[in-house]
Amino acid sequence: MEFLGNLQLGLATALTAQNLFYCFVGVALGTLLGVIPGIGVLAAMSMLFPLTFYLPPETALIMLAGIWYGTTYGGSTSSILLNVPGTPANAVTCLDGYPMAQNGRAGTALLMTTVASFFGASFGIILLMTFSPVIAAYALRFGDAEFFSLILLGLVTSSSISDGSALKGLAMTVFGIMIGLVGADLNTGVHRFTFGQLQLVDGVSIVALAMGLFGVSEVIASVGKVQKNAIDTSDLKLKSMLPDREEMGRTWFPMIRGSSIGSFFGALPGAGPGIAAFMAYAVEKRVSRHPERFGKGTIEGIMGPEAANNAADQTAFIPTLTLGIPGSVTMALMLGVLMIHGITPGPNMIAQQPALFWGLVMSFWIGNLMLLVLNIPFIGLWVRLLSIPYHLLFPAVLVFIAIGTYSLSNSPFDIWAVAGFGLLGYFMRWARLPAAPLLLGFVLGPMMEEHFQRAMLLSRGDFSTFVTRPISGVLLAFTALVLLWSVKSGLSRRATAGVNAE
Repeated sequence: MEFLGNLQLGLATALTAQNLFYCFVGVALGTLLGVIPGIGVLAAMSMLFPLTFYLPPETALIMLAGIWYGTTYGGSTSSILLNVPGTPANAVTCLDGYPMAQNGRAGTALLMTTVASFFGASFGIILLMTFSPVIAAYALRFGDAEFFSLILLGLVTSSSISDGSALKGLAMTVFGIMIGLVGADLNTGVHRFTFGQLQLVDGVSIVALAMGLFGVSEVIASVGKVQKNAIDTSDLKLKSMLPDREEMGRTWFPMIRGSSIGSFFGALPGAGPGIAAFMAYAVEKRVSRHPERFGKGTIEGIMGPEAANNAADQTAFIPTLTLGIPGSVTMALMLGVLMIHGITPGPNMIAQQPALFWGLVMSFWIGNLMLLVLNIPFIGLWVRLLSIPYHLLFPAVLVFIAIGTYSLSNSPFDIWAVAGFGLLGYFMRWARLPAAPLLLGFVLGPMMEEHFQRAMLLSRGDFSTFVTRPISGVLLAFTALVLLWSVKSGLSRRATAGVNAE
């Protein structure tokens, strides 16, 4: 009965006219910023942060949260249509979403990513409502050794994301780690690989890296391909956007697996939707009977990651609200709103501020329903972007990328960085080197180093701490199994190729 009473309290809070209005403002602005590549959720939330001083705390959180999960909905649009991830969490959607658009199935891809996003978000909200204390307590048991082992598992798994040689994938992961280590060491402050450039002291911008590798490289590769894609308006009807029955049947398990993976990683402080999406993609490719379809426009390649990143968006609030541990800069802004209003986040917040907690949770249902209604009718509009000639479309893409990148720190250096990574991305295309493992290595590498250093300090230099701690040991054992599986799969593919050649 207490649970039902909390739900009623949350609905009463979320359904006030003021909260409904700011929820709509948040999700609409989030969707728009997700569609426009390069700007990002953090810039939008930072600009609107002063407004929260004059709003009730639950209203402020509802608006900022709407921006947070709204960008993930919108970010898949530019990933599918332009091969430019609207947010880093949507980067993996480019791998199969863009080929689907090139194959004339952009409407299907956009519709199904919206469905997957709603499914994953609903899954995450249910967990947030029912298992917050349990998941938070489990996440609290993760120390530095466990986080190191978990990240190592993610990096090893990332080498299997790409097509072709797992060795190439592993090499790109290591290269991504090297780029991620550029900047000042967190413990000593020593500048590493900055080459005297003060702009690199804080590290390489993930926005510059993602926009360059996935966006600018696509523009460079499309030079000389000026064409106008004919759009058949009959293909924009809802019935024609739906996948066939066989393809629809292949979407359920990826959504369930992706939602589960996303919920787990979202609840872990420091993980987040980007890692969840990459892990979901890797899992889908591993369990698929036809892994050769991935990267060529298979529906499983978009359903799993999109369900994962949206589930992670919701469960990311678990450590933030119940433990007071922000898993990202975005969540840190959420905590800042609470602290400005004199509310201390932590285990006692749910009991002390039930209207705020349950009102925020119930607003997630309302916001995701709004996103469902907002996104599906506009699919035809987004698909019509493909009818714009390349020589007009891609300069506009470059302008948005440049504006979004420059707005983060007002530094021309970031623009040059985007251009440099664009050239690198084009070279990687030519050499058939995968970009996805590089991006994941870039994100996870510095985190792995930080947790490794702290684990070694706490254990006084004893490497056995990674094996003797139960959770860490299990994760390392699973990493070894993934490595063996990758080697076996590579040898099997090579043997099959040899037989076919004969």
